[in-house]
Amino acid sequence: MESVRVDCWLWAVRLMKTRPDAAAACRGGHVRVNDRPAKASTVLVPGDEVRIRTGGTTRVIEVTNTIRKRVGAAVAATCLIDRTPKPPPETLIPVARRDRGTGRPTKRERRVLDRFQQQ
Repeated sequence: MESVRVDCWLWAVRLMKTRPDAAAACRGGHVRVNDRPAKASTVLVPGDEVRIRTGGTTRVIEVTNTIRKRVGAAVAATCLIDRTPKPPPETLIPVARRDRGTGRPTKRERRVLDRFQQQ
């Protein structure tokens, strides 16, 4: 197993859509390797722990295999172990439900829903 840059690895195992996105996440301080802020050029080896903050959640990933090239999703899943803790059930956002056949929400109802979702 060889070492590989963190931005290349994040892209190769499909945690980031593009390599520039992975580099930008590193520059923005959203990526940590072994509890230290990571630059895009930080070297990863198997056994390292990577924390990535995306979309308001923090994912905890353990590196099991280092790869440089982007591979299929099935192969990429073998290169990492996802150790992200499950969110507590009370933090899940309830989904607004409408009765069947009531039609589209009115403008007033949409404003109320938007206010509710922003809280």
